[in-house]
Amino acid sequence: MARKKKINLGGTMVEGTEIGFRPSGEHWNEYLLDDGTVVRIKLVLTSVVRVDGMYDAEGEPVYFANSTNVMGVSAPEELRRQIDADDQ
Repeated sequence: MARKKKINLGGTMVEGTEIGFRPSGEHWNEYLLDDGTVVRIKLVLTSVVRVDGMYDAEGEPVYFANSTNVMGVSAPEELRRQIDADDQ
């Protein structure tokens, strides 16, 4: 059964339908910083709502997505803090 949900879209409360999903692929973007650090980041979708009765200029339904970012860092040895046994 479709679950209705109110969302704030640009300062206006609109009604939408929460849409279930499953990942078809979650890929990392990788960036090499000037200090030699490698940053890996990906967006992970947490929920999707199709806005009822709203369409874009091409006639496609409008969706509202919530997501979170996941990040991993691999810094060169000289940038890392040395961890003592007492710190663990």
